[in-house]
Amino acid sequence: MLTITAIAIPIGATAALAADGLLKLIGLITNLVFYQRIRTDLIAPGAGGHPWWLTLCAPVLGGLIIGLMARYGSEKIRGHGMPEAIEAILVGGSRVAPRVALLKPASAAISIGSGGPFGAEGPIIMTGGAIGSILAQLLHLSADERKTLLVAGSAAGMAATFDAPLAAILLAVELLLFEWRPRSFVPVAAAVVTGTLLRWWLLGNTAVFALPAPPTAPGTANTVLALIPGGITGGLLAIAVTALVYCAEDMFGRLPVHWMWWPAIGGLIIGIGGLIEPRALGVGYDVIDRLLTGHATVDLIVGILVVKSLIWGLSLGSGTSGGVLAPVFMIGAALGAAEGGLLPHSAPGFWALCGLAAVVGGVMRSPLTGIVFTCELTQAWADLLPLVVSAVAAYAVSVLWLKRSVLTEKIARRRLHLTREYSIDPLETSFAHEVMTPGDVAEGTGPLVHPDSTLREVADLLATHEHTRAAVVDRADPDRLLGEITVAQLLAARRRDVHEDRHRERLLGFRSRTGVSRTTRSR
Repeated sequence: MLTITAIAIPIGATAALAADGLLKLIGLITNLVFYQRIRTDLIAPGAGGHPWWLTLCAPVLGGLIIGLMARYGSEKIRGHGMPEAIEAILVGGSRVAPRVALLKPASAAISIGSGGPFGAEGPIIMTGGAIGSILAQLLHLSADERKTLLVAGSAAGMAATFDAPLAAILLAVELLLFEWRPRSFVPVAAAVVTGTLLRWWLLGNTAVFALPAPPTAPGTANTVLALIPGGITGGLLAIAVTALVYCAEDMFGRLPVHWMWWPAIGGLIIGIGGLIEPRALGVGYDVIDRLLTGHATVDLIVGILVVKSLIWGLSLGSGTSGGVLAPVFMIGAALGAAEGGLLPHSAPGFWALCGLAAVVGGVMRSPLTGIVFTCELTQAWADLLPLVVSAVAAYAVSVLWLKRSVLTEKIARRRLHLTREYSIDPLETSFAHEVMTPGDVAEGTGPLVHPDSTLREVADLLATHEHTRAAVVDRADPDRLLGEITVAQLLAARRRDVHEDRHRERLLGFRSRTGVSRTTRSR
């Protein structure tokens, strides 16, 4: 663990530098394309008046370049980054090709800089992961150790982009690590801290969307009403935009042209949307800030809800390069701002904040990340409880209505299975002596285990030695055979787990008229 942690620290620093470089590259391309000047500061493509042909054609040209890069460079640059990182972990042994580390940020910068309504976080997650994976591949490490370093780079890049270290760690746990163990958690946290400290030195440590402290706490009524932008509307909007992305992907898949041309067609959709609502183009941090501070007009709110949602979902389905978090922030904040006029008055931006947390929790299926992310972005920790209500309610609605999220649906379409539910392995809570066959009838073949060995340890030994049975011996006297365990007996713990999950019974009964307590059971 300590060795991997030491390696993760420079990976975190490198990922932070890559995040800073990506943001500057996005700013440079945006300024070149829309303002014909050489500057690297982030600016909205739609902030000034542009000729209609530029607004329409710039995203098309950007999409064409991305299609060429994907076909002749690496197809891994297509998409928003997180499913690709997950796929590398699941089936690729956490190996990422070096060229992805260069092509992914370049393609994302071209996509966003030419007007694409995407965020930088997905590409930097893939880029940071590529940095961690490449370094890991140069060392003599296991696949799990490569996974830890890949995720360390991804989380550090995200933390450096948004100055949200805790949310980055939670995202790593909820989406990428598929475990919560010291061997992976500690290195990832070390990389995130390193990346965040370097981000403070490069960009400062102020909140990305700093909100003034509310004069009073949200109160009970507003906390309960947070269910409205949460489960009632936020969850439904999350379902709608998720479905839109994959409906668009299906539609592009039926086109009689090579997928290389799809991002250009998606760029045409973006350009048309930009003519209707120019502020829907680009990352849109300025728009998010207006929504969260209560300065957004009705036209802007409606334009973002309709135009941003449509062009983001449709163009992302084309396979272009760009992230999902910033657009989801904007769409969620617009939903909350729209409902704020109908809900009781609160601090400026309060309802927009609830909408943001709700849609993030529903779209990403990562409610803890959504809650903490919102607080770290705005420093609105006083609103934590309403944000919990909003994000968890939207998450519940999304889980009940949709089988998979915007991330796991893409994984499933590649015929990979991914579970997002974490629970204790029942083999870890049962011991060999509980299920073994006594020694007087045991054959005594196979690897040696002890009565107090967990069934997880027994299963690992059987898998390592390719045996179907293990001999149970006395720990103090290895020559004394106590029993044996077969593969079939390992299932005893699993059967108990299934029983506890599915068997229903009433343990406390009601006293009858005769004074006799009755307990009823149902299966």
